[in-house]
Amino acid sequence: MKVRHVFSTPDLDTARAVMDAARGAGVHDDDILLVARSDIELDAIPNEFKEADTDLMPAALRGAGYGGAAGLLAGLAAIVITPIGLTLAGAAAAAVAGALVGSWASALVGSSLPDPIRRKFDDEIQAGRILVVLDGDKDFLDRTESIITTAGGTHLPYESSKAMA
Repeated sequence: MKVRHVFSTPDLDTARAVMDAARGAGVHDDDILLVARSDIELDAIPNEFKEADTDLMPAALRGAGYGGAAGLLAGLAAIVITPIGLTLAGAAAAAVAGALVGSWASALVGSSLPDPIRRKFDDEIQAGRILVVLDGDKDFLDRTESIITTAGGTHLPYESSKAMA
């Protein structure tokens, strides 16, 4: 499973040096993202390195899980109440419906929230620093941390599983 590490850089040139160091250590371009203030992102960061601005996908996945569990519980409870006459197939359908509704509702809420990295490091971003986000295996990223810090990146206290690994 891939994890995410975040490094702070003072400017775009240092961010490029950190990206080059990460590539040299074996990190693929698909696993490198940049997060910056909106004016910096618009002017200087290519689209392929921009991080999504919302918590949409993680929220949708959480909603599908919680909604599916709630739907399954509701379906199983309906089976116990005999006058309704719901079968196990009906309970499964309730679980699917719950997952769909939960995913939809959570995605709507998640689309209005900034992603977790933007929320946690808002002070860094507003100060004009550029965050370099690297995705990869935990052991690999731990081994490459010294290379990244030598290139000018400051490791920030953040590590999470990548939602869509």
